[in-house]
Amino acid sequence: MSGSEAKGGSEARGGRGAQLKHTGLRPGWTTGACATAATTAAYTALLTGDFPDPVTITLPRGQTPAFALATEELTGSYAMAGIVKDAGDDPDVTHGALVRATVRRLPAGSGVVFRAGPGVGTVTRPGLPLPVGEPAVNPVPRQLMRDHVARVAAEHGGSGDVEITVSVDHGEEIARSTWNPRLGILGGLSILGTTGIVVPYSCSAWIDSIRRGVDVARAAGHTHVAGCTGSTSEKTVVAAYGLPEQALLDMGDFAGAVLKYVRRHPVDRLTICGGFAKLSKLAAGHLDLHSARSQVDLGLLAELARRGGASETLAAEVTGANTGLAALQLCAAAGVPLGDLVAVAARDEALTVLRGAPVAVDVICIDRAGRIVGRSGVSDGVHNGGRA
Repeated sequence: MSGSEAKGGSEARGGRGAQLKHTGLRPGWTTGACATAATTAAYTALLTGDFPDPVTITLPRGQTPAFALATEELTGSYAMAGIVKDAGDDPDVTHGALVRATVRRLPAGSGVVFRAGPGVGTVTRPGLPLPVGEPAVNPVPRQLMRDHVARVAAEHGGSGDVEITVSVDHGEEIARSTWNPRLGILGGLSILGTTGIVVPYSCSAWIDSIRRGVDVARAAGHTHVAGCTGSTSEKTVVAAYGLPEQALLDMGDFAGAVLKYVRRHPVDRLTICGGFAKLSKLAAGHLDLHSARSQVDLGLLAELARRGGASETLAAEVTGANTGLAALQLCAAAGVPLGDLVAVAARDEALTVLRGAPVAVDVICIDRAGRIVGRSGVSDGVHNGGRA
């Protein structure tokens, strides 16, 4: 690819959008987007007597998809709407699931209250981004639903004080194919999504798109690129370093694909940014960070915590933690910098894969809200190893 090709035309643009376009795979919608659309339709009907169909919502990054209603019900006390989830070309276990939202009025000042209906799980253990006892509707979908409730209330004279019960037909059965039971999310699925969009992953197609992203960045003259696990980590590195879109690689779970290609096609500096739990897998030597193919090694986290000054009691608590986030919280409370220790270990594993290629590496670990919870220094790009 020539420099002029890399710099000109829509096909030459780098970044997340160009990678997805290059795969030829069709994106889909998260359960959080479907629940928001169902909530918007139901609350509109509760206030006006009519269901908008299709119903249009605004996603966190500004997209405005429209969803057809699969089912609706309106009574004097509540409205219910349902959306069939389309996961695009992603092999998502929730593809085709019917996501319902039932909306009821609450007294003024109540705000928005979430309930778990049939097929939506309840949090029963600490270490997740929701308190024990809460329905498993994650923070970003909750905020998206709150925003749309406020918009509908402003348009149609409502108070915005509502109870939203989210349910998924056959969700408890589907959840048996997920990690929810092991994480202590019982009774069904989680309502997920940070962007509202399901990015489809075909291993070969996505790895090819990563390679193309590196090529575009290098041809455009960028000497510092970042491999990000998703949109939240992408925002973090942009805020930290001001990197342009062409320098951003959506590596998803394929950390190994980034490292091996950069080994053969070096850049001066590579930043790896992602969630703490995912990057703890890289610290343990895993190059595929998908939950179906690698898990958080709590024993490794306990050993790293010991290196950071953790007592044996704390190390034992880390070993028995429910999630990587719970382990991080335990160590933070004790003043042990587990996030930094994981970032350094992940950086060292990355350097091992790079096999002495002239690439300086740094790693940033974030939490679900995008806050930096761990950071390594920048390596000098000289580190030899035999793996990969």
